[in-house]
Amino acid sequence: MKQEQNKIEVENVLHPGRIYRVDAAKYEAMRLAFLKVLPKASPGFTVEEIYQGVLPHLPEALFPEGATATWWIKTVQLDLEAKKLVTRETSKPLRWYKL
Repeated sequence: MKQEQNKIEVENVLHPGRIYRVDAAKYEAMRLAFLKVLPKASPGFTVEEIYQGVLPHLPEALFPEGATATWWIKTVQLDLEAKKLVTRETSKPLRWYKL
């Protein structure tokens, strides 16, 4: 991941080969919280379970009252899936866990 001017490059498992530049501080804070709460094995967590799990671990200065947390959860999830650090199950609702 390349960092410059407070941005970080992320990938998206749904759009292989495309790189997106996002705020580095928010990405890193969410990545740490996401990986802290995500289980290491199936059945994994739903988006709602991830959301509820990460909220207490997010810095209030970056995510006041959880603002924009759902967008950042999705950004981190897609990037970590592209990097093969997490995987989704083919269940309904979808669930993710660490590899």
